[in-house]
Amino acid sequence: MSQTELIPRSVLFGNPDRTSVAISPNGQKLAYLAPRDGVLNVWVAPIDAPEEAKPVSHDRTRGIRFYAWAYTSEHVLYLQDADGDENWHVYCVTLETGDVVDLTPGEKVQARIQQLSPQHPDEVLLALNDRDPQYHDVYRVALPNAERTLLQRNDGFLGFLTDARYEVRLAARMTPEGGLEMLAPDGDEWTSRVTIAPEDALTTNPIGFDADGRILYLTDSRGRDTAALAAWDLERDALRVLAENAKADAESFWIHPRTQTVQAVGFTYERRRWEVVDEAVRGDLERLTDACQGEVDVVSRALDDRRWIVADRSDQGPIRYSLYDRDAGKLRFLFVDRDALDGQPLTAMHSRVVPAGDGLPLVCYLSLPPDSDPDGDGVPDAALPMILWVHGGPWGRDAWGFDPFHQWLANRGYAVLSINFRGSTGFGKAFLNAADREWGGKMHQDLIDAVNWAIAEGIADPERVAISGGSYGGYATLVGVTFTPDVFACGIDVVGPSNLMTLIENVPPYWIPMLPTLTQRVGDPATKEGRALLRDRSPLFRVDRIKVPLLIGQGANDPRVKRSESDQIVEAMQERDIPVTYVLYADEGHGFARPENWLSFTAITEAFLAPILGGRAEPFGSDLDGSSAEVLAGGEYVPGLGRPGGAA
Repeated sequence: MSQTELIPRSVLFGNPDRTSVAISPNGQKLAYLAPRDGVLNVWVAPIDAPEEAKPVSHDRTRGIRFYAWAYTSEHVLYLQDADGDENWHVYCVTLETGDVVDLTPGEKVQARIQQLSPQHPDEVLLALNDRDPQYHDVYRVALPNAERTLLQRNDGFLGFLTDARYEVRLAARMTPEGGLEMLAPDGDEWTSRVTIAPEDALTTNPIGFDADGRILYLTDSRGRDTAALAAWDLERDALRVLAENAKADAESFWIHPRTQTVQAVGFTYERRRWEVVDEAVRGDLERLTDACQGEVDVVSRALDDRRWIVADRSDQGPIRYSLYDRDAGKLRFLFVDRDALDGQPLTAMHSRVVPAGDGLPLVCYLSLPPDSDPDGDGVPDAALPMILWVHGGPWGRDAWGFDPFHQWLANRGYAVLSINFRGSTGFGKAFLNAADREWGGKMHQDLIDAVNWAIAEGIADPERVAISGGSYGGYATLVGVTFTPDVFACGIDVVGPSNLMTLIENVPPYWIPMLPTLTQRVGDPATKEGRALLRDRSPLFRVDRIKVPLLIGQGANDPRVKRSESDQIVEAMQERDIPVTYVLYADEGHGFARPENWLSFTAITEAFLAPILGGRAEPFGSDLDGSSAEVLAGGEYVPGLGRPGGAA
């Protein structure tokens, strides 16, 4: 058993001390998210005196996860929903008075910030689905009084591209085959400008217009495998490739705050690498790379571009935020995001490229308990119990850096392996499209191939491998314990779908315009063949094959993966007397936002894993307090949790 000191769950999953740092457009103020009475709110400070920060928002429930400066530099906008329902409202805070105005009318309405522009500092473009829940109309909304004017009615589009002048330049809609069509306004009509084939639809996407509205920057995989950074001159209909990488898609960008031109692009295969597009920032990139210990990330820039907020991201420590003075070429350290990580026994994250059975390269990330790998080569002295941690999406990816789940589980004595299985983004369209209609098929086989690799390398004990994840990762967990029941010793599913037919049939209304993506890439419940495929790949219909312990966590208000997805597989298991532990969170949606709920679920997870895999578990202590966790089934299977039917 490891002798490494236990890292308290609260250090990893409690509120950060400061996060999401941004400089005001005028360069005079600093904003970030930090706890106020235990709930994340927006704080603002003078740029040269961050210790004088004061809270300017007053959320007392879920905490704020996203905010943005208005170009007045006197207003902050933030988003909030109710108990995870994703009906986001946009609020405007006036810094001088502290007044907060809801810019979003109605109850069951979802608002999106369409655009903010220095050319219209007193207005914001909001996309609202208050007229039709399927479609978001675009409004010009005045700050701070919320007076609004309809800019563009939406009668069937995915959405619109606007420029800094607040003009609608393009609309996007899906083709029945899962492609993408871009159209330009032509009086009262729309003229098709380009149609993107289905194989490029997830890797060819707009980034935004330059300030003049002449050039549209986009990622573009047409005619190549990986998505390049390109510039499209709409007037001349001329496309120019600015940067590309043979192994990775263009996926992160430095954008000039006033001209809105792309100056540098990041490509991530195993680690992120920046490529300069505008020579004006080459010296800045070199200075920041030399000064930072981990990966450089420019997270905010003042409008005059003299001051930047820089994040230094490591795999073994907190994010270090600094203020970069471009005139002087110097960094001034501000603070870290989590003070309590200092001095904790954190572990390294190792990247590995593992071949799938059919030869596809799978970029993976491995973390080990520090005392299991004294020479730091990423191979333990002896095989360990292992957690296969599967990312969501599936159109997302795992990346190198500090990961609280990796640190937590490695600290408890487990090897932790995350796999960019086919369908993960960032590795080119061939890799992404290889996952079409392979949910529960080749996508799952990639996971099994990586587990077999870890066993062959002496990393994982074959008798003690668990599978876990959220959303698609939750689905992968259910597939793991039903399709390959002899591989895993247990599973932990968070908000994972159990029936692909009901998943697609019950998407939120504003997802309906993009249904062709799901029907073409997952399966079409409107056809006989599609229904057969979806049923065949749904864990619900293989419940009788489960023979290992299963823990399920679900948000009651999840609009994407409805509560019924967890309810129905739990009910099917109970009908067959198959043990399952089911924990429901009444105030959560697709995943958990409140730290009290994360603390409770990670505490339950530790207690669930320890007797099965032989790892360590921190006592519950007070980590179940304040959460909305309700144990609906199987509490008796988790030591110390208690009987089902009540709060944890």
